[in-house]
Amino acid sequence: MKITKLFAEFFENEKASGLFLICCTIFSLILANSSFGIDYLHFWHINLAGNSIQYWINDGLMTIFFLLIGLELEREIYQGELSNIKDALLPIFGALGGMLVPAGLFLVLNFGTQTQSGAGIPMATDIAFALAILSLLGNRVPVSLKIFLTALAVIDDLGAILIIAIFYTKTLLWTNLIIAMCVFVILLIFNRLKIRNLIPYIIGGIVMWYFMLHSGVHATITGVLLAFAIPFGNGDKKSTSYILQHFLHKPVAFFILPLFALANTAIVLHSNVAEVLKENYSLGIALGLIIGKPLGIFFVSLLAVSLGICKLPSDLNWKSILAVGFLGGIGFTMSIFITLLAFDTVEIVNNAKFVILLSSLIAGIIGYLSLKLVLKKDVIQN
Repeated sequence: MKITKLFAEFFENEKASGLFLICCTIFSLILANSSFGIDYLHFWHINLAGNSIQYWINDGLMTIFFLLIGLELEREIYQGELSNIKDALLPIFGALGGMLVPAGLFLVLNFGTQTQSGAGIPMATDIAFALAILSLLGNRVPVSLKIFLTALAVIDDLGAILIIAIFYTKTLLWTNLIIAMCVFVILLIFNRLKIRNLIPYIIGGIVMWYFMLHSGVHATITGVLLAFAIPFGNGDKKSTSYILQHFLHKPVAFFILPLFALANTAIVLHSNVAEVLKENYSLGIALGLIIGKPLGIFFVSLLAVSLGICKLPSDLNWKSILAVGFLGGIGFTMSIFITLLAFDTVEIVNNAKFVILLSSLIAGIIGYLSLKLVLKKDVIQN
């Protein structure tokens, strides 16, 4: 199976980014629990232009991350795995199972409580971490499996974006939202008029972000809308979309996401870990990521293939789909992001972050060891 140059570049950047994110997370946890912990925690809450540094990272810089996700999703739809509906159906069904089953498990444990709003937390997959773990297995990983996990994670991100827009919008200021959407329509008109210069889109994107920020809808959604307003053309190296996507890869992978990790994993670990893990929301997150994700991905994919809706690539088997499903349980970036929207209590937010990190670590280890065993057997059999 042929891999496009941009996909190969994307895979390599995400792989390196994931490994770098692991280092940043470990560093942040160590620093937060050291003698410098109080100063380190205080740093992220320093007031900057009326809001904390952490706020500007989460609501400002992360919009650029969502812009990159939107550009990648757009490319997948026009030219990638999602361009052929028959090829796209397997990761689509896998992603649906990987979102619905974890959310269902969380709701079973938390329905009717103040923490039921956290159902979106175990639905997300961190593409950088997942691909970083997959890359540790080297050339033994079939190309189809790389593409399956990448497409699944991109669809997961789309699902997370929709969840944020629909379920985590608490109050709406319609005037600001209408202005933001009017700017979006203007940018779409620019697209139809074949205006290729990035400057009008960037200026329009900033204006749209400002009004979206003050509308009640999370401002990061602006990034995705802007991505689909930017001209894709024929998708070659000269297209506006390609140029911007290529430019954003490294700043997002090696600056924005590491900053997000540092700012949001500054968690002070307490001695009562056992008590934290007994909480219903903790159990919901852990079961959702470690069990719900792989089982949802596996069984819904199996159902779709059994019904003849889609087919399993010739170089894959169900053991490898189940194994890679555990990598889908690495939530991290999106899970932490949704946690910040779902909960208001600082203690619950910090506990949830800790459980996300622990669950993602467990899911990653199980996924890696399972794939190592499965792919090694496949090599011997072949």
